[in-house]
Amino acid sequence: MGKASSSQRPAEFERTPANCHAREILDRVGDKWSLYVIHVLNSAGTLRFNELRGRVAGISQRMLTVTLRGLERDGLVVRTVYPEVPPRVEYALTSLGATLRQLVCGLVEWSGAHLVEVDAARAAYDARNGGRARSGRTRVAS
Repeated sequence: MGKASSSQRPAEFERTPANCHAREILDRVGDKWSLYVIHVLNSAGTLRFNELRGRVAGISQRMLTVTLRGLERDGLVVRTVYPEVPPRVEYALTSLGATLRQLVCGLVEWSGAHLVEVDAARAAYDARNGGRARSGRTRVAS
C-alpha cells in the first residue's frame, strides 16, 4: 500500500458504498430531534406519544412522528401498539438504540459543561460581525 498524499482525503471520507451508508446513519442519529428523542427515552424509558412530545420541548406533532418513524426504521426505537380503545402506542429504545446511550449522554454533558464558553464565542463572533451570525465566512487577517 502506498503512502497517501496530503491532498487525499482520509479513508473514512472517501466515497464508498459503506461510507455513504454510514453517512445516512450518522445523519439520522445526528439530527437534533433524534438526539433529543434518544436522550429522553434513555432517561424516561418507555413513553406514550404525548408523554414523549411533552418532554421534547419545541417539537411539533408532525416532526415527532417523522423522527420516530425514522428511528424505528433504523432499529433504534420500538413502537408498540396495544389493541385498546382508544389505541395506546408506546415507544422505547431497542437494544441497538440503547448502545447510543453513552454517546448521547456524553454530548448532552459536554453541551452543559461548555455553555459559558460557547456563549462567549458567539458573543465575540456577533461583536466582530455587527451582531449578525454569518455562516461559512472567516475573518481575513490584514
